Formats: sequence, C-alpha cells, structure tokens
Amino acid sequence: MSRCLRSLSVITTRCPAVRRHYFVRLTYCRRRSEMEEREHQLSKLTVIGDPQLLDQKIAAIRSAGPSKLQVIADFDATLTRYWIDGRRGQSSHGLLQQENPEYDAKREALYYYYHPLEFSPTIPIEEKTKLMEEWWGKTHALLIEGGLTYDDIKNSVSNATIAFREGVVELFEVLEEKDVPILIFSAGLADIIEEVLRQKVHRTFKNIKIVSNRMLFDENGRLVSFKGKTIHSLNKNEHALDMAAPLHDQLGDTDGAVNDNASVKKRTNVLLFGDHIGDLGMSDGLNYDTRISVGFLNDNIKKNYDSYCNAFDIVYTNDAPMWGAVKLVSQICPTEAD
Repeated sequence: MSRCLRSLSVITTRCPAVRRHYFVRLTYCRRRSEMEEREHQLSKLTVIGDPQLLDQKIAAIRSAGPSKLQVIADFDATLTRYWIDGRRGQSSHGLLQQENPEYDAKREALYYYYHPLEFSPTIPIEEKTKLMEEWWGKTHALLIEGGLTYDDIKNSVSNATIAFREGVVELFEVLEEKDVPILIFSAGLADIIEEVLRQKVHRTFKNIKIVSNRMLFDENGRLVSFKGKTIHSLNKNEHALDMAAPLHDQLGDTDGAVNDNASVKKRTNVLLFGDHIGDLGMSDGLNYDTRISVGFLNDNIKKNYDSYCNAFDIVYTNDAPMWGAVKLVSQICPTEAD
C-alpha cells in the first residue's frame, strides 16, 4: 500500500464534509496507485531501441500538432489480442463460418496450401504476390459460391474467440477527441472488422476508416461480389487507399460522405502500429515527415527480438496491452493544460 493510502486509511471523522473530502482523495490515490502499478508492469514489456531518437520524433510530431498526424494500424494481433484465455485469438478472416461447412473446409484447405508459400524464403516476391492474389481470389469465390450471408458474419463474430487489447477503446477515444484519423489496414474483410467493432465495442468512431476487402450484398443479405481490387497480405500498404472501395465517415454508413483520401495524405506525421515487420510498409505510399512505429511482438520472442527492436521505435512484448500507446498519444497530442 502506498504512503498516500496508508495515511488516508486511518482517518476517521464524523463530519460529512471532511469524510467526503478524504473519500475523494482516497479514490484519487487508489487510481493513481493502480496507474503506477500498470505502468510498472507495462515497463517490463516495453523495449525502446533508441530513446534519444524516439524523444526527437515525439517532439517533432508534438510541435506540428494533431492536424498533421494520422494513425495507421494493422488489425489482427495488433489491435486485437494474440492470446485469449490461453487460446490463440482468431483473425478476422479465420473466424468466419459459413452456413455450409463444406465451404469452410475448402477455405481451410486453401490456407494450409498457400500459408507456407506466403512465408517461404525461396519464392521471389513477384511470384509470391501472384500466389497471394490467387489465394485471395479463390477464397472470395468460395464465400460467394457458398452463399455467405451477413447473418453468417454476425453469428461468426458472436461465436468467435476475438477481443481487443486492453486500452484500445481508450486509444480510439483520445484520437477521436483530437480529430486524428485512424486507418485500419487489413488483408481481411472490412465487413467483419466493422462487425467486431460493433459487437465488442458497441459504438462507432467517426475518425476510423477501414482499408480492407469490402463485400457487396443483395437485398436478401447474400454476398454477391467484392468492391474494388483485392487487398492481400503483400500489398497491404497506403497504396491500397487508391485500390480500396470508397471510405466512409461512419462505420457501415454506406450513404455517408466519401473520403477522397487527399486530407489523409496531407497529414505527414504517422503513428504506425503492427505485429509484423512487414507492417512497416503500410506507410509506404505516404510521403511522411516523421513516423513513430510501434511493434507488438506476441510470439517467438527470443527468435524475433533483435529484428523487431531494430525495425520498430517501440516494441511491446508478450501480448502487451495498449496503455503504452495511450500514454504516447498523450505525449504527442497534449491537452492545453500540458
């Protein structure tokens, strides 16, 4: 127990005003103590390769102001947790279950065939890119052929092992308050990501845009096609803004105002979140001034530790919560009182 809590815990008085005063102080001190403990635990999961360089980047972004900042984030295992109750959390693509299990099995077979090719060190990038286009194309065709409906998406999300990292909602709220756009890049399915946000967060954020593969449904809620060009694991970067379907100001608001992407590209400071070194490419299409990159090293930590520390400005290990990112945003987008 902290000194503050020890001193307050022995105070007794019959005066209501005094008791209220000390109750407020006691609550404040408890919260402060909880925050200090949270920061202490997070510090054991945080690695900063070059603290001086990071401080310079924070100062540069802070000086330019929130109007020049945008956030680019991967979704699976970055915004979402890697482990959930001892089980591997599902991805936005992996959680999808069609009404016809035969098609789930076919998509799973594609995964086992193409996934090793995606990470093969011997396949040239040009050939690998064609293989990924092939994989995504076949998967999307199976979803259409198997009669996927929007109700299937709702039920899949409801039954899925998927959850946001602790602190993600608070991060979204701070960025929304500062009017900082969040671009969520995913090679998965935009409609599923939006449904995860609805079911797990129970609200929308006006500053969030989903850059992912978007479905088109008929009047009966049955999938009939996909919008725009395919976004797969090897072209998931800011160039996808020019490939993706129009982005809307509200999640699921298909009648909303279309974002022309120009205002996003004028925001030349970037806060980037990813769980793979390849996610650093999400900002490739942006001519940014300053970028702070945050990497989540969830698994195989000993093997990947050095490469992640060399690639990212900040690395969070062991499926860490998002509280460090919340604190970082408060540093680069301070309130007037700060």
